[in-house]
Amino acid sequence: MAVLHPRRVAWEGARTFVTAANTDAYWWLSDRVGHHLGLTYQSRLYETRMRLRATAEADAIHAEAGAWRARLDELLDACPATASVLTRLISETASRLP
Repeated sequence: MAVLHPRRVAWEGARTFVTAANTDAYWWLSDRVGHHLGLTYQSRLYETRMRLRATAEADAIHAEAGAWRARLDELLDACPATASVLTRLISETASRLP
């Protein structure tokens, strides 16, 4: 069994989720996030997608990644067992990115 560092998982998750939010991988990820993490996270992913699509500013990506890192840090602090689910989501989502 591998040891998962929660801060690293949160950072990789944030980067991957924000990247996917602006691609066709969003649809798959949205479904999986809703299934594994709940409707609140699925809704936040949708909001991220809408904000990224509404602006051409490069800083928006960094702001969204920061928000997701904080969100995922809180999730991992509250429920450390979620790290394995997030790790799978990150890996599967990354494989679907262009």
